[in-house]
Amino acid sequence: MQMRDDYLGANVQSTVTSIPCMAGVGLRATHYQEILKTLPKIGWFEVHSENYFGAGGQPLYFLEQIRNYYPISLHGVGLSLGSSDILNQLHLKKLKNLIQHIEPGLVSEHLCWGSIGGRSLNDLLPLPYTEEALSNIVSHIQQTQDFLGRRILIENVSSYLQFKHSNIPEWEFLKEVAVRSGCGILLDINNIYVNSINHGFDSMHYIDAIPLGAVEEIHLAGFDSNGSCLIDTHGTPVSKEVWALYEYALASFGGKPTLIEWDTDIPSFATLLREALKAQLRLEQFNVVAA
Repeated sequence: MQMRDDYLGANVQSTVTSIPCMAGVGLRATHYQEILKTLPKIGWFEVHSENYFGAGGQPLYFLEQIRNYYPISLHGVGLSLGSSDILNQLHLKKLKNLIQHIEPGLVSEHLCWGSIGGRSLNDLLPLPYTEEALSNIVSHIQQTQDFLGRRILIENVSSYLQFKHSNIPEWEFLKEVAVRSGCGILLDINNIYVNSINHGFDSMHYIDAIPLGAVEEIHLAGFDSNGSCLIDTHGTPVSKEVWALYEYALASFGGKPTLIEWDTDIPSFATLLREALKAQLRLEQFNVVAA
């Protein structure tokens, strides 16, 4: 399959090490020792950046050891790029130090806000999709990329409400964030599906609207469907609907590094590997068809 070259990224340094176009899983403390003992066949690991901001300690020690064998992606949850606050310079400095130490293949954050007035709300809150919010987060992403000296990826988030004064569709907002800031996109397929059910839009139309060359990573996860809306829990296997949407995304964007997220009710590492294998087989199958 020929990829459309319709997107140009920021003029920043390339990544030090690359994340392979394979399935990876989130690195969790409960699996540190098993991973180092068995060195499982997995493409890469992703970690939440803030968990490793300390100057030492066991988390950083184990990350250093695992980094000797596997590529690492840093995924932030606390920068609050969509907030009206100025960027947290201490947070940025800690992130830059971690990047220089670990040399990750990818660095990512979220299309959200999570702090106001210097106080953290400990959540990934959706933005109003307006021109004002768009200009604000684009400015913050550009400042972040300039400070870090590299392109970052921005991930679409799940949401359970919409702002009445939003006047830009979510997929167009995400597209404009990438085009205007030069960032890449970490496309969370589960979040697209969850939001499509919660807010009543076509998930395939969402994917069709995203610039092909902007997507550099994909996330897959599970959701809870027991209530009146879908909840992005990251605590269950990937659903058949999300797998189908993932296959649609592969047909559109081509193979991309794909992460299995499982952050609550964390299962055995063997269970994570089985989920990753499902993604890996789809990646390999797509590559055969595309060739």
